[in-house]
Amino acid sequence: MMRKMLVGAAALAVMAPSLAFAQASTATGAVGGAAVGAVVGGPVGAVVGGAVGATVGAAAEPPAEVRSYVVQERRPSVRVSEEVVVGRPLPRQVVLYNIPNSQYEYSVVNDQRVIVEPGTRKVVYIVN
Repeated sequence: MMRKMLVGAAALAVMAPSLAFAQASTATGAVGGAAVGAVVGGPVGAVVGGAVGATVGAAAEPPAEVRSYVVQERRPSVRVSEEVVVGRPLPRQVVLYNIPNSQYEYSVVNDQRVIVEPGTRKVVYIVN
């Protein structure tokens, strides 16, 4: 019983930050999945967890063509006092631009290109 609680707490501690705030990516998913898998199932669990985590991370990341479009577009940067963070909505004064054939919009904020969910204005990806 105590071991199950410890394993559950360790899994939550490893995954919670990446699920809530970290930028979703294949690498982040693989590392998080491997760490949780290792806690639960040892070396075999690390391999399985890494593969599952990478798949989940890749699914949450905007497609390459969306990221490429955002990099190629030239828009002025808007300055805001708030930190731009994945999972946090952009302020209302930030203009969002349409990405053709995509469910996303984008903007340039504090010299960072960001991809957002149109309805919520939440940042889903920061293009590096």
